[in-house]
Amino acid sequence: MDKKEHIQATTPDQRAMSKWDMFATWIGANANNGTWYIGGVIAAVGLIKASTLLVIVGSVSYILLGLASYMGFKVGLPAMTLTRPSFGVKGSILPSIVNVIQFIGWAAINTFIAATSISFILKDILGWDNSSFHNQFSIIIGIVVMSILHLISISLGEKSVKWIERIGIILVIILVTWESIVVLKTVPFHDIVKWQPATKFQLPSGKIVDILAAFNLAWVTAAADFSRFTKDKQAATTASFLGANIGLFWFAFIGLIATIATAITINKFDPNNADPSTIAAKLGLGILAMLVIVITSTTANAVNLMAAGSALTNIFHRLKLTPALWIVTLIATVMTFIPVYIASFLTTFETFLDGIGMFLGPEIAIFLIDFFIIRKKNYQVDQFSKIKGAYWYSKGINPIAIVTWIIGVISYLGLNKLDWIINSVGATFPAMIITAVCYYLATKIIHK
Repeated sequence: MDKKEHIQATTPDQRAMSKWDMFATWIGANANNGTWYIGGVIAAVGLIKASTLLVIVGSVSYILLGLASYMGFKVGLPAMTLTRPSFGVKGSILPSIVNVIQFIGWAAINTFIAATSISFILKDILGWDNSSFHNQFSIIIGIVVMSILHLISISLGEKSVKWIERIGIILVIILVTWESIVVLKTVPFHDIVKWQPATKFQLPSGKIVDILAAFNLAWVTAAADFSRFTKDKQAATTASFLGANIGLFWFAFIGLIATIATAITINKFDPNNADPSTIAAKLGLGILAMLVIVITSTTANAVNLMAAGSALTNIFHRLKLTPALWIVTLIATVMTFIPVYIASFLTTFETFLDGIGMFLGPEIAIFLIDFFIIRKKNYQVDQFSKIKGAYWYSKGINPIAIVTWIIGVISYLGLNKLDWIINSVGATFPAMIITAVCYYLATKIIHK
């Protein structure tokens, strides 16, 4: 731990975000191609069940987002810094590592989606066929092009990232509206409602819950990074909850119906074709739609890479933000090649989400219980970097948090072996409850 590190909460002058700013921020957070793709993946249970689970899991997840946002508003510190009272001054490095990995992962996912669009563009312009060589080679070119765009976007600084994000949201809305009109003109809505995938493609309800939970909970660990700049509690909590849910429901639902409509149109359901690029190609929307997807993937990744780079600087205090951004961008580029050579994109995506849910759920349970129940919403900012201070515990690490986090991960893995869990509520939320109870009881008993 750097002895010179100085922790300072957000000042009143820095609290410039209104409730409308927060509302727009969280709509924008979910207004991206990754949300669209999630909708396509959960199409494996049909429209009615997928929509129902989307609303339920989104609402529960973003209640937690609202709580984490309140932490940022109340204390005025970034998300990963706020894990120090629960995990310890040094122990908070572990949640930071998880954040670096997850946001790099999301950047890789968005890059692959955009690379697929570039692949379609290249094949259309150059007249390439759908041979294995041309498919793979065009994807590789797409990944390289997207990585260059990412490096350019992050090198322009935080202000340009915000500007790019605003433009991107507009373009995504145009694309979604356009594709929605085409979808509903192509396939009657009542046919979409009645459609069911073949048995071999169907997923159990618990699996869908875990996929959605992993997707939604990722934002909870970044909530305070935005809410610490809000003017009032309602902006931090209610606006965050509503904005994130609207962005999720809107874009995931469009991805859901577009994937089903494509399956009906070509008489074949393939969850690997759930990304907006493939759907746009199947529906004949042309190169313009592909270019919009490329641009919007760049805007979404600007935020992911900034979050990953920021978390990396929280681990290595002497590392400046700019080199940190270059590092995470290059790592994300390498990760994007995984589905090209090792497995299908869907397999890679589901494996990634399983990993996120396994670690994020217990982590979130610990820092929320610590703040709201154990500490009763009272954190001492002057102790956040103090050696042998209130949050130092044992050599800077809170062993209770680490042990209960491990218990939570083991619980997740164990619950995933139970058929009734897989077919009903999934493993993520029960594992979070187990973690929260263990952390609360252990803290109370040991620090009685």
